[in-house]
Amino acid sequence: MSDKKRIVSGMRPTGPLHLGHYYGVIANWIKLQEEYDCYFFVADWHALTSEYANPTKIKDFVPGLVKDWVAAGLDPEKCVIFQQSMVKEHAELHLLLSMTTPLGWLERCPTYKEQKTELVQKELNTYGFLGYPVLMATDILMYKPCAVPVGKDQLPHLELTREIARRFNHLNKTELLPEPEDMLTEESKLLGLDGRKMSKSYGNSIMLSEPMDELMPKLRGMKTDENRLRKNDPGDPKVCNLYPYHKLMTDPAKLPEIQEGCRNATWGCVDCKKLLMKSMEEFLTPLHERRAACTDERVQEILEAGNKKARIVAQQTMEEIREVMNFNF
Repeated sequence: MSDKKRIVSGMRPTGPLHLGHYYGVIANWIKLQEEYDCYFFVADWHALTSEYANPTKIKDFVPGLVKDWVAAGLDPEKCVIFQQSMVKEHAELHLLLSMTTPLGWLERCPTYKEQKTELVQKELNTYGFLGYPVLMATDILMYKPCAVPVGKDQLPHLELTREIARRFNHLNKTELLPEPEDMLTEESKLLGLDGRKMSKSYGNSIMLSEPMDELMPKLRGMKTDENRLRKNDPGDPKVCNLYPYHKLMTDPAKLPEIQEGCRNATWGCVDCKKLLMKSMEEFLTPLHERRAACTDERVQEILEAGNKKARIVAQQTMEEIREVMNFNF
C-alpha cells in the first residue's frame, strides 16, 4: 500500500480530447502522478446523465479516452486508471448516500441550473441528472482522498461532497468519510481556433490525436490579432489568439523575438503561424507515437489492472460503510 497521500479525479468519455483538456486537466494530472497516490477514472456512468438515449457511443469512446491519457503522459505504473462502471461498489454507495442527501442540496447546484438552460435540446428532467452530484461524491469518497484537483467551476460540487460526507458521518456517529480539500487547477489559457472557448461542439478544437496533415490547414485559418489587416500593421501579442499557443508550446527563448516582430510588424501572422506549426508538430508527434503504441489490447490490460486495484479499495470502504450503518447482513 502506498504511503503517498491520495487524490481522485475522472473524465467523461464523450469523444477525443483536445489541447484545452490537456492544458486544463491532463498536464496537471501528469505532475500529480509523481507526488500522489492517484486514482483516475473513466466516468462512463456520468456520461449517461446526458447521453442516456444513445449509450452505445459511450462504449466506443472509452478506449479512446484511455489512449489519449496514455499518449499525453499518464503512466499506468504510476497511477491507477480504471473504469467507473466496472467497480460496482460505486452504485451501492451512490444508493446509500442518495438516501440521506436532501433534495434542496441538488436543486441549488449551479451546474444543474446552467446545463438545464444550455442543453435545451435534451430532456434532462431525470433523476439521474438531478442526482449526478451524489454519484460524483460517491466517486470521491469511496477512495478517501486528501484532496481533489478541480477547476473553479467544480468547487460547488466538491463542497456538496463535503456536506454529504458530514451528513453521513453525523447520522451514523462516525468519522469514516473524509472531507477532501480542493486542489485548485488553473484554467486552460487556450481559446479555440476562432477565438471562442475551445469546444468540440464549436468545431474549433485541436485534438490530441489529430494527424498533422489535417491540422495544418486549420492552423493557417486560425484567428489572430484583428487589428493586423496588413503585414506592416503593428500588432499586440496580448490580444492575439495565437500567442498563448506559443507561450505553451514554443521554445521560451523565441518569445521575445515573436513579441518584437508582432509589435514592430517585422513578422507577419503567416510567419507566426509557420513557427507555431513547427512547435505543435514537435509537441504532438511524441503523443501520436505513444497513442499508436497503445493498442486496444493494451487499453484492456490497463483497465483490468486498474479496475482490480480500485475494487480492492472500494470493497474495503463498503465493508466499513455497511458496518457503521449496521447494514452488514
